[in-house]
Amino acid sequence: MKALWTCRYGLATLEFTTDSARVLAEIASAFHTALERHSVEVMGEYEHILLKREKGTVTITMNRASRRNSLAADHLAELLAAFRETGKTDASGIVLAAAGPVFCAGHDFGDVAARDLAGTRELLRLCTDLMRTIQSVPQVVIARVHGLATAAGCQLVASCDLAVAGRSAGFALPGGKGGWFCHTPAVPVARTVGRKRLMELALTGDVIDAATALDWGLVNRVVPDEELDDAIAELLSRATQGSRASKALGKQTLYAQLDRPETDAYTIALEVMAAASQTPAAREGMAAFLQKRKPDWRD
Repeated sequence: MKALWTCRYGLATLEFTTDSARVLAEIASAFHTALERHSVEVMGEYEHILLKREKGTVTITMNRASRRNSLAADHLAELLAAFRETGKTDASGIVLAAAGPVFCAGHDFGDVAARDLAGTRELLRLCTDLMRTIQSVPQVVIARVHGLATAAGCQLVASCDLAVAGRSAGFALPGGKGGWFCHTPAVPVARTVGRKRLMELALTGDVIDAATALDWGLVNRVVPDEELDDAIAELLSRATQGSRASKALGKQTLYAQLDRPETDAYTIALEVMAAASQTPAAREGMAAFLQKRKPDWRD
């Protein structure tokens, strides 16, 4: 039977069909494999990024301030590796942050200008892999944005599950003012702000401020820059409550159904929700509610 969609939990892959018994078996197998991997935490050393873990939160900080945190191939590769490594750990949340006055200026034109067509395609595929990995890791991913986030930097923000911006933040798809249009950055931005607002961003290339980004749905909160860390911690603490396994499956299901027709979205959500009702997390959650006690999450 042909799979309706696939879902990754850590490095485990699930292919969902309309056979709910098979779905349940796949969920159980994937969770078992992923949770086994969670017992081992691997944090590598990098040149262009910093990794720090505090309790259940891993912060990945872009650290190319002298290049405005632009996304050259080696920087992209390190970010991708860091998200993949963190995805295998038992962390519950990931914060994507930046050093220096700019969050991220997009692709590094010094890198792009030196590439031919095949090389540029390879670079854009690497960038796309990063964006898709951000959405496929089991952790909740939140962008901590200050200063400018332009082009692929704006793409990063739109690809994260959540985003909190300081009042200094600005967002743009500046290709509309130049000679290289922001084709790939527009993909997640369109799915975040909608068609007309995307068109304004992409065609004018103008910077929108943090308040406008909040109004358009590109970020979840805007706070004074000095309150960013507290706002991030507060939102992340609420977004990472409950069973990690249940949250990870929920995140994947949301992304799988978001842009599908309503009938298809219900087909996916119904099968996953029915199958997930038999998992240990769901059983514990219902038992705790019925017994009027706090749940004991073992994942």
